[in-house]
Amino acid sequence: MTTKILIVRTSSLGDLVHMLPAISDIAQHVPGAQIDWLVEESFASIPAWHPGVNQVLQVAHRRWRRAWWSKQVRRERQAFEADLRARQYDIVLDMQALLKTVWWVRMANGVKHGLDWRSAREPLATLFYNVRHRVEFWQPAVTRQRLLAASAFGYPVQGAPDFGLQRFDLQAQETRRQALPYAMIMPSASRDDKLWPVPDWHAVFDVLSKRGLRLKLLAGNQIETERAQALIEGRSNAEVLPRGTLTETAHHLAGATLMVGLDSGLTHLSAALGRPTIGIYKASTPVRTPLVSAAYTASLGDRGQPPSRQAVLAAIEQALR
Repeated sequence: MTTKILIVRTSSLGDLVHMLPAISDIAQHVPGAQIDWLVEESFASIPAWHPGVNQVLQVAHRRWRRAWWSKQVRRERQAFEADLRARQYDIVLDMQALLKTVWWVRMANGVKHGLDWRSAREPLATLFYNVRHRVEFWQPAVTRQRLLAASAFGYPVQGAPDFGLQRFDLQAQETRRQALPYAMIMPSASRDDKLWPVPDWHAVFDVLSKRGLRLKLLAGNQIETERAQALIEGRSNAEVLPRGTLTETAHHLAGATLMVGLDSGLTHLSAALGRPTIGIYKASTPVRTPLVSAAYTASLGDRGQPPSRQAVLAAIEQALR
C-alpha cells in the first residue's frame, strides 16, 4: 500500500542538506512511501539528488515576492496553487514551521504534521497543524529533523545519518584517481561578520600547498569572486571556480581531498558528501549546526569567538593524516 507524503522544507541550502537523512529514514521505515518535496526553485536540485524522493514541487517565493502582484507572478502563483490543491496526500509534514511554509501547508490536502508551540521558531505556524510534535530546540539540526520525521511516522531513529548522496560517489572516485589532488575552499559568506582574516587564510593555503594540493575556491557572486581572487593573487596552484549549478559544485566537492570553509551551506554539503571538512564558525554556533559526516569533520569556533589559525591548521593536519 502506498503512503503519499508531502515534505515541506523550502530553504535554505544548508537546511535542505540537513533534511536529507530524515528522507532516508522515512524511505527505510515507511512501507510504500511515495515522497514529494516542496522546495524553493533555486534549490530544487537538492531533493532531486535523493533516490527516495518521488517528485520535487518547486515554489518561487523568493522571486515572486519581488513583484507579488504583477500579472506574471499572479499567473504563476495561481497555477502552482491549483496544482498543489489538486494533489492528495496521506501526510503533509512541515519540517520548517515558519509562517511562509504554512501558507503552502494550508493548501495541501492531507493530515498536517509539524512542530508544537514550544519547538517551533515561529510558534504561530503550529496553529495550522492537525498533529504537533515536541522536538527539543537545542539539538543539532540533522538530529532534530530526523526526530520530527520519526515522531510523525512512528519509528525510532537508528544508526548514523544517511544523506542519500551516493550518486556522486562513482565520479568522485574517478576524479580522485585521475586528477591532481585538490582542496576546496569556501572563504566567502552572505554576511561580512562571518569572514575570517586574510592572513589566516594565507597560512591555510601555505599548508595545503606544501602538502601538494591545488586550491579551488568557491564564490557565489561578483563581490565574493573578487574577494577570492584577491586571496589567491600570485599563487599559481590556485583558481576561483566559475559559478556553476549546485550539481556541478557538488561534483567538485565530492572529488576533493578535503574542504575548508566558513559556515555555509556548501561547507555542510561537503560534509554530507563524505569529504573531510573543516568549518570555521564566527557569527553562528556549531551547537545547532555542526558538520555531520561519515568522514573527519571539525566545527571550529562559535558565535563571537572565531577559531584561531593554529586550531584550523591542526584540524587540517588531522584531516590529512
